[in-house]
Amino acid sequence: MRREIVLDIETRNTFQDVGAYNPSLLKISLIGVYFYETDTFETFLEEDLPKLWPRLEKSDRIIGYNLLGFDYPCMQTYYTGDLMSLPTLDVMIEIEKRIGHRVKLDDVAKATLGVGKSGHGLMAVEYWKNGEIDKLRDYCLQDVRVTRDVYEHALKNGFVCYTDRQGAAQEVSMPIELPEPDQRTAINLSLGL
Repeated sequence: MRREIVLDIETRNTFQDVGAYNPSLLKISLIGVYFYETDTFETFLEEDLPKLWPRLEKSDRIIGYNLLGFDYPCMQTYYTGDLMSLPTLDVMIEIEKRIGHRVKLDDVAKATLGVGKSGHGLMAVEYWKNGEIDKLRDYCLQDVRVTRDVYEHALKNGFVCYTDRQGAAQEVSMPIELPEPDQRTAINLSLGL
């Protein structure tokens, strides 16, 4: 059984609000997750994060888009262990390694799947500020769904596509294999001593 997890976070504030490009200064509003093990999408508000940590620790791999540069640094302020020690696949980094620059998730999703994100990240901050939690959940889970589907495309086909700076669709080889199940012992870093 696959114990992979696809993850995306939304924040309640922006870099402009905190005065610096530093994800660790941002506050999480919600984390959206897809669990392969149960084939379910779930969301975790800031106060629910302690319920998420053990599930991340038991996963075979955590998949996301810009996890290492944004999601993990923001999440790390809430987590007592080291998120970087968890098995991770950052789809954006994998693409960047191959083409030499970063590409937006929307440009990858539209070119690969024909479906993009439902909006931009600032919308999520506005949803939070306006108390529109259902809209925030829907927005975040659409990003999770798109990330999962791009990942699945790479697994099945060995490539993804993206729209380049001239607006042309490009293909990039991205052979990915499933992690070996039970290759590592589940760790527990979220419990205090």
